[in-house]
Amino acid sequence: MEALHRVAKKVSDTIWEIPVSYKEGMRVPARIYATEKLIKDIDEGVIDQITNVATLPGITKYALCMPDGHFGYGFPIGGVAAMDVEQGGVISPGGIGFDINCGMRLVVTNLTYKEVKPHIKQLVDKLYKSVPAGVGSKGFVKLSRNDFRQVLKQGARWCVDNGYGWEADLELMEENGCLAGANPDKVSEKAIDRGFNQIGTLGSGNHYLEIQVAKKENIYDRELARAFGITIPDQVVIMFHCGSRGFGHQVATDYLQVFLKVMESKYGIKVLDRELACAPFDSPEGQAYFAAMQCGINMSFANRQVILHRIREVFSEVFGRSAEDLGLEMVYDVAHNTAKLEQHIVDGQARSLLVHRKGATRAFGPDMSDVPEAYKVYGQPVIIGGSMETGSYLLVGVPTGDQTFFSTAHGSGRKMSRTKARKTWNGDVLQKEMLSKGIYVRSTSASGLAEEAGGAYKNVDDVIEAAELAGISKRVARLTPIGNIKG
Repeated sequence: MEALHRVAKKVSDTIWEIPVSYKEGMRVPARIYATEKLIKDIDEGVIDQITNVATLPGITKYALCMPDGHFGYGFPIGGVAAMDVEQGGVISPGGIGFDINCGMRLVVTNLTYKEVKPHIKQLVDKLYKSVPAGVGSKGFVKLSRNDFRQVLKQGARWCVDNGYGWEADLELMEENGCLAGANPDKVSEKAIDRGFNQIGTLGSGNHYLEIQVAKKENIYDRELARAFGITIPDQVVIMFHCGSRGFGHQVATDYLQVFLKVMESKYGIKVLDRELACAPFDSPEGQAYFAAMQCGINMSFANRQVILHRIREVFSEVFGRSAEDLGLEMVYDVAHNTAKLEQHIVDGQARSLLVHRKGATRAFGPDMSDVPEAYKVYGQPVIIGGSMETGSYLLVGVPTGDQTFFSTAHGSGRKMSRTKARKTWNGDVLQKEMLSKGIYVRSTSASGLAEEAGGAYKNVDDVIEAAELAGISKRVARLTPIGNIKG
């Protein structure tokens, strides 16, 4: 892309740095992680957004954009920014996203593709009924508003305690499936109303539930694959991607309005884009949003936990064996769209930073705190979703990830708008084409399916290659889709 070549210095084959002189008010340089191959799909809006992020109070070291980066709300999707909370650092909903803790979960089975192939249509059809998808979909877990507030405080723990999962599941989730700072009192009644009946639902857009195969030839590190539960040739796994639904959207909407009212008048903060509305992290408004945002994180962990419960029920029914006997065990659950307080070494000093990851994945390396004990020596599993036509990846965090505050990509990243995708592809035709390639897909709408066509996304292999070359994560296995449910 000519625009980036004009304004950025090429630091390495995968890092492009835009200096503070590029735009008035930049406090730190902006860095875009991409190979030459990916640069052509970086639109100018990303350059504008990531350099706007570089002007935010308290930002530390760099404003960062991951290899799957594309235009978003305020921050580019794929944006990462660490704010020093002891130096006036801010918290910004635009740096987290409306779908708070939109994230990924990966589950293994002890089944092979040969065993699953005859049942794939039955599995997908039953999952389609058991895990509601689409706009406004409601879950089978019936909660009162007060019950829902308990979910917001307890996250996935509430699900396990109420029979929707196994104790061992909690050990294999980021933050063990719950952030302790969540406070439902900081959440509006409108947000409660939008979320209390959506536990156990996929939602719409790029959310999906997919049955995949870890083919023998697509295992890049056998020791790591074994450590993460991929132990047999052509092993079948299940991956799904969803978040906090209407609840998280309402939390973000509510606090954007709060911040727009107080940002300049009360705190004297001016931003180049109102979508970057923010407040000092240690302000009353900043703390209220942080507590509400953590409710969104916990709701999403609970949502994915109930979906896992339903997956176990369906597989058990189809194969006539218990979920335990089928080996339906978690690999990991990773969050996107979060802001978390973390300790990082910056210029040789430990600093407490609020790391915003907007469409980016935490990727802690070996022996770091918060990596599950079972994976401590290897590093944190990283789950990267590709398009429904191509494939997805299991990666691992690496020590050199400190350059991005241990963050990496979260998906393949759009390169085409949803509107253009709908005009380019016909959903019904696409569904038939996918079936001819061995992928049975169910979707709530043909137009929604067209929006998620593989051609609307960057090549996931290129994105993963860039992340690995940059030293921010490492490939473990590539996972090929055979059955898919789209929201």
